[in-house]
Amino acid sequence: MPMINLMPAPAVISQTPGKFRVDTDFGVAISGANDARIADAVARMLGRMERKTGFFLKDAQNRKPALQIHCASSGDALPSLSTDESYELEITPGGARLYANEPTGILRGLETFLALMDIDDESFFLPFVKISDHPRFRWRGINIDVSRHWQPVEFIRRTLDAMAAVKMNVLHWHLSDDQGFRVESLVYPRLHGVASGGEYYTQEQIRETVSYARDRGIRVVPEFDIPGHTTALLVAYPELASAKRDYEIERSFGVFDPSLNPADEKVYEFLDAFIGEMTGLFPDEYFHIGGDEVTSRHWNANKEIQEFKTRNNLKSNQDLQAYFNRRVSEILRRHGKKMIGWSEVLHNDLPKGTVVQAWQAKPTVADILRRGYPAILSRGFYLDHMRPASFHYEIDPFGGEESKLSAEERSRLLGGEACMWAEFVDKHNIESRIWPRAAVIAERLWSPAEVRDTVDMYRRLEYIEKEFAVQGLIAAAGD
Repeated sequence: MPMINLMPAPAVISQTPGKFRVDTDFGVAISGANDARIADAVARMLGRMERKTGFFLKDAQNRKPALQIHCASSGDALPSLSTDESYELEITPGGARLYANEPTGILRGLETFLALMDIDDESFFLPFVKISDHPRFRWRGINIDVSRHWQPVEFIRRTLDAMAAVKMNVLHWHLSDDQGFRVESLVYPRLHGVASGGEYYTQEQIRETVSYARDRGIRVVPEFDIPGHTTALLVAYPELASAKRDYEIERSFGVFDPSLNPADEKVYEFLDAFIGEMTGLFPDEYFHIGGDEVTSRHWNANKEIQEFKTRNNLKSNQDLQAYFNRRVSEILRRHGKKMIGWSEVLHNDLPKGTVVQAWQAKPTVADILRRGYPAILSRGFYLDHMRPASFHYEIDPFGGEESKLSAEERSRLLGGEACMWAEFVDKHNIESRIWPRAAVIAERLWSPAEVRDTVDMYRRLEYIEKEFAVQGLIAAAGD
């Protein structure tokens, strides 16, 4: 029987001898829910089949169907944490049948269908298989840092296409840091006018990208890092700073002291208006505030901030940041958003329901879950560290002490994210740093925990790399 090259591996798959031949008479039929996402996805699939096979398939929906697609319901207009991504795919001598409850399941199944198509000495074919598939975790993302080195829209779209191919479903877009503020703001135009160095996304580009992601079953979660990592923001609006001075956009990399002033009501008025504006661009229910690596030096040197801490019985700078986070959480709640922050936001006073993204050794994912907070795992998934694919593949979200958690505690682990921080990448090499290694993280988050054969992973990764090349993606050889 032909080898199966799928990545991520399906939840359940069985294979029987035989091949279904794909030729120029290939046709598609769609039934069930009338959702434009499905028709658009089929059109994209046919275009990719044409590039792979050389067949002309433009009128495939007018031919006898070799692939029959049925979607039971239209589901929600936007992908969310509760979206049903499951699907069933069967390929027999009579052709292929794809079934899903919601459009996103159809999108995932179409990617599997494409990945199954192979070639032998005779022609292109699909192996006889029966697949029942669903993700292990609901949150399977990539964090793309476009602040330290800005990336053009075309790269973001190629990333979304590659994410869809390996069934990842969250683009975490790191849009501000010390080196640049990357979104057009009509409410605070100096943010993009003086804090971006001229490299930013217009609001129309943001809307188009969010729509592009939606059509591929991918959510877009923005991150605007506060109260630290805010040098660029303070170039535009220095009156919000903890230290009153002139600011310049950082041209080097590291952890810097500039921070917002948590004792100043103008800061919260600014954030309220800004978040309100961004809500109109990013419809996802989650909003990332960063919250990492606040040095506190400017807080310590500010007499008014120290007096504020005393008046409010805030005994440490961690308490002060927790106060800031509570205020921001309330602003987000009023705008219909749920807050996410990096490990450093974890505090006894952190509002319940806040998602903590674990990137440090402490707190561990187990610590976060035991304290009642939902979590996302990123520790061990840092692509910019240039670890081999096997390193990432061996990390399981429920490995180590997490294996001892109760079922209730485990249910709070939403999933994980690969991280591509951009200190040492630009538009010329970033894709080869992400792909194909991110595909093994995608498998770790989608496939059953028992899928752990590293040798077979590398075999399939080599195949995936070739498929990415067909899509026009610049991927490094799997290592």
